[in-house]
Amino acid sequence: MHWLSKWLLGLVNLLHSIKDQNLQWHRNNQAQQAELRQARILAEKALEAELKKHSVHLEHQINLLKTRHDAELSMYKTRCKQDIKDYQHYLDSLDQLKLSIQNSYAHLPESVALTIHHHAKHLLHNMWEAEEYEQKIRYEMQLIQFMTAVHEDARLHLEGENTDNLPESTLKLLRQH
Repeated sequence: MHWLSKWLLGLVNLLHSIKDQNLQWHRNNQAQQAELRQARILAEKALEAELKKHSVHLEHQINLLKTRHDAELSMYKTRCKQDIKDYQHYLDSLDQLKLSIQNSYAHLPESVALTIHHHAKHLLHNMWEAEEYEQKIRYEMQLIQFMTAVHEDARLHLEGENTDNLPESTLKLLRQH
């Protein structure tokens, strides 16, 4: 049993020795550990301040983007409303064109006036929907040329200068397109 108590005493001494060494290490390194804790706290605070600064900057950027987006959206809506108004004016003008044809050429079947009107609306739609500027201009020029021919045919017929019973210039442009 003596060997067991010796062995236990050795074990207890070993544990005390380990604890003493651990305590000694902590005493020797206490200043360094305090510095590390303080450095960690300062680093965390610096990181927190940097994140807060970055967050404020991002919030400012987001607000700028929102303001710019709202302004662009408002301008786009205004442009769209004006485009709709302009398109409606074009359609009203084309309706007047149809009435002008019907009044000038009362003997023509209504389907001819409607065909001319439909063709003008088709040119207007193509012009309006064109994606490329050059294509839009081409359609616009075709529409102007077509409407000018219709008005000129109607004017000449009403003034008696055109003795034909048909709007020849207009029908010629219809055949071309």
